[in-house]
Amino acid sequence: MNLRDLKYLVALADHKHFGRAAAASFVSQPTLSTQIRKLEDELGVALVERAPRKVMLTPVGREIVERARKVIADVEQMAEIARRSKDPEAGTVRLGLFPTLGPYLLPHVLPAVRKRFPRLELLLVEEKTDQLLARLREGRLDAALLALPVHDDQLHIEPLFDEQFLLAVPQQHELASRASLRVDDLDDRHLLLLEDGHCLRDQALEVCRLAGADERDGFRATSLETLRQMVAAGVGITLLPALSVQPPVPPSPDIHLLPFEGEPPHRRIAMVWRRSSAMHDFLLQLAAEFRKLPHRLLEPPEPRVPVPAARDDFAH
Repeated sequence: MNLRDLKYLVALADHKHFGRAAAASFVSQPTLSTQIRKLEDELGVALVERAPRKVMLTPVGREIVERARKVIADVEQMAEIARRSKDPEAGTVRLGLFPTLGPYLLPHVLPAVRKRFPRLELLLVEEKTDQLLARLREGRLDAALLALPVHDDQLHIEPLFDEQFLLAVPQQHELASRASLRVDDLDDRHLLLLEDGHCLRDQALEVCRLAGADERDGFRATSLETLRQMVAAGVGITLLPALSVQPPVPPSPDIHLLPFEGEPPHRRIAMVWRRSSAMHDFLLQLAAEFRKLPHRLLEPPEPRVPVPAARDDFAH
């Protein structure tokens, strides 16, 4: 048994197709298939169910893949320990982010990260939270930015910042005449929410539970941008995180944003990594850079000042 064959097996588990697994492993399909069969012969068990149109792992195959991932991650950690001992601030970091955070946070932090760590290669992976956690535990990510709470004793959690929520309503909505609102003003309101799997959906549902609101039936958006467009079209109201309404995101003239009075609803963002990670000390430094995000970006944006109409000097 060797590490190369374990990597072939993991690739097959990921792609569930011999051709795609071979391409991802940069070998021919016959080579990958032959090595998988040799691994099965060595272990004395069938690891793969081979059907004409799909590939599935046997129960023992799934268990061995899970252990193979850990072995591969441990070996990579050994190489990382050696490499970082020579140059702690260089190399590659695979960082996961969830879709309702990444596009809005990165423009504000990446320039400073690049300046602070010019030799660092930051590989960004955008996935829903459950996928990020799975990749993190399997060693396919080095760290991830997640919304708390995260319940896993094997993970180190480094809190970064709290991001406020705002209520987005159409300009013609009854609430659009107000400058702010209380959480209990949402009582008996129906909010547009994201589909299952998005942590923002869970966060919004928690706010709804506290406020006595609920989800609007018959619609679940696939992205935060879809939610924004639905509000602009007058379909309903929703909660938006503060970073998603800050420049460089252009303001929508059809949406009125309402901050909450008192203690506003918010989400706490943290950087999370395995406690066993060889990058622990460096990831603390990287987290410190993300923590420098200006606080004003986590609060309601400044109200737009209407631009006065141009004066016609020739008018009498």
